[in-house]
Amino acid sequence: MVKTIHIKETDSTNNWLKSYQSEEGEDMTVVTTDYQSAGRGCGSNQWESEAGKNLMFSILLHPKVSAKDQFILSMANALALKDVLDSYTDGIKIKWPNDIYWNDKKIGGTLIETSLQGTEIKDFIIGTGINVNQQEFHSDAPNPVSLIQIIGCETNRDEILEKIVARWEYYYNKVETGDWHSIRSKYRSALYRRGEVHDYRYPDGTMERMTLVDVTDDGHLLLLCGRELLSFAFKEIQFTLNFEL
Repeated sequence: MVKTIHIKETDSTNNWLKSYQSEEGEDMTVVTTDYQSAGRGCGSNQWESEAGKNLMFSILLHPKVSAKDQFILSMANALALKDVLDSYTDGIKIKWPNDIYWNDKKIGGTLIETSLQGTEIKDFIIGTGINVNQQEFHSDAPNPVSLIQIIGCETNRDEILEKIVARWEYYYNKVETGDWHSIRSKYRSALYRRGEVHDYRYPDGTMERMTLVDVTDDGHLLLLCGRELLSFAFKEIQFTLNFEL
């Protein structure tokens, strides 16, 4: 059973779900809001969103997945978002690990927070922001874009959410039934810059020109540097945008 909750304003939908107690038979809980006062991206990043303009929501799951395999859920989430945005525009890609890009601009981002019980996942919370009807951005985010900027008209946020939840149920069923190969294959084929040569930045600021080859089952990015295939965990390497160079 999927339960959807709407709240007018909160600091963060992820935080709201951390104190939420699921009811008996509640497989998936979705909470959405018109405004987040402290919406977060990864690390210390903030998510800019004008009140009532964009889609901000979090999903709480209790998957039968071990901690070491949790990247399959990140892949499923990214695919659910891409599938829905594909129905509105071309050019949607998944930027490793789970950002959603339109061409070279970011239209959606996801923050995943996991609590464990031994080696198994107890609670899996996926917080997502999608730029829908916001026409101007004022933060220092380098490359935001919204759906209205792409297609030129407003889109009903509830309609988008309903479609995403339906696609999430579709992919979550694949996760639960062990059909992981199709998820991984589709995720890899949707990767932003796959097979392309670009500059990547190391944490110390140095850059290397490399080719994006693949993403491993556990979520490491594989880049080809000369003849050497290198593996990177999240935060160990950074994409550079063309206008940054």
